[in-house]
Amino acid sequence: MEQPREKTAVPSSLYDEAYFRTACEGFDEFNASEGVQLSRRLSSAFAHAQVKPGMKVLDVGCGRGEILRHTAALGADAYGMDYATVAVNMSQKVIEGVNGVVPGRTSVAQADAKHLPYPTGAFDRVLMFDVVEHLHPWELNAALKEVHRVLKPDGIFIVHTAPNVWYDRYAYPVVRAFRRATGQGANYPKNPRNFLVAVNEHVHVNEQSMLSMGNTLRQAGFTGRVWLESPPQPPPQGLLGRLRQFVFRTPPFRWFFEREVFAVASKPV
Repeated sequence: MEQPREKTAVPSSLYDEAYFRTACEGFDEFNASEGVQLSRRLSSAFAHAQVKPGMKVLDVGCGRGEILRHTAALGADAYGMDYATVAVNMSQKVIEGVNGVVPGRTSVAQADAKHLPYPTGAFDRVLMFDVVEHLHPWELNAALKEVHRVLKPDGIFIVHTAPNVWYDRYAYPVVRAFRRATGQGANYPKNPRNFLVAVNEHVHVNEQSMLSMGNTLRQAGFTGRVWLESPPQPPPQGLLGRLRQFVFRTPPFRWFFEREVFAVASKPV
């Protein structure tokens, strides 16, 4: 009997090489440099990890492997795991080019985030970048419990997820209505998951707000800080530019318009 959709993981077959090279965050930088460069968003998330030589770092959902490369370059041991065969293969190719060159060791495994194949208390840092939105709530709960298990007592867990679900639910319809009124509606589909990247309709199943991300982390036994960010906005020009600047900077409007959710969490002392 077929399981209900909410109890069925997103098929790994949807994460093919075309997805990682044309839709997955940071694909332009990866295609240009094969992992040497990081996108603004990945670079910002990675900076919060404060990776230092000698650390053991786990990248849950390592995708193409560029975070592993940058982790090892800082002298830390970089462990990556991913659900998709294509991601494991791409990551292995990326780290093959740096093994013996960068100071940190690297390793990639094919595994499920709900069952991490690592010992308890093994990692100084656990990273989960652009993975949360791909996991149904029941999957995310199980995955976060596994992260809690493999993280050292003094370790740090760093999360990035996008988009902010409050934008999709509440702000996007307003933006779409305005764009349609000004003749630009063709670029704003009714389903916000289809905006810019159509495949997200099939692979995004659990977008978060700042509030829900904080609650989810607390339920998994973490404490920490959750906040919102957005790509740099162009200098305000005219009334529309000033209005955009206002909603991106002023609570409570910014809680609905900022697109990216970040978190840095740890185990309570």
